[in-house]
Amino acid sequence: MRNILIVVAGVAAVILIACGVYYGTRQPAPKPAPVAAATTPDKAALLKALPDDHVEGSPNAPITLIEYASFTCPHCAHFNVMILPEIKTKWIDTGKLKLVYRDYPLDQTAAQAAQLARCAPADRYFGVVDMIFRTQGTWALAQDPIAELSKSLRIAGIGESEAKACLANSKIADEVVASAQGGDKVGVKATPSLFINGELFSGARSVEELDGVFAKLVK
Repeated sequence: MRNILIVVAGVAAVILIACGVYYGTRQPAPKPAPVAAATTPDKAALLKALPDDHVEGSPNAPITLIEYASFTCPHCAHFNVMILPEIKTKWIDTGKLKLVYRDYPLDQTAAQAAQLARCAPADRYFGVVDMIFRTQGTWALAQDPIAELSKSLRIAGIGESEAKACLANSKIADEVVASAQGGDKVGVKATPSLFINGELFSGARSVEELDGVFAKLVK
């Protein structure tokens, strides 16, 4: 039975890849109504932490790491699950780096997942982001991905009624779109895209590579 389940999951993953769900560049997908360009800050402002950003770490940290990511991107999941925890221990928890997480959804499923994360209590936001990425291989392969994801979010205080209200909230949907528009403005082409003190580093990087970059910025 286990072998059968593995084969079925593998077939499902192939189908999703073929559809572009797991591809690290933006694919055509239904989107919420566009946000007026005037609401998106200019490029210089976008390369720094903004008042409405979700930020982890000391606001006075000398290094600012801005991550543009999509919840359906496997490379983003790898970065957030395998790389970021070490970065957090070495750099964020020591007050040397602050992380700014921004949504750049590659498809409608990722956009809805981003909405749900934004509906979590502020002090649980990064915990929810971590949970979404850690369980990506389960909920993203479900017949109804968002319904499956919503089940897991109950532990974060987002029940069924709250999830439905969140997904129906056009203001939150517009915030996700605005985040993606900001990514376009600063040159994001794929996910994850990392900006370190304003400089773009496309694609996931190893802990060693990032350590080397960070070390030069705190001397």
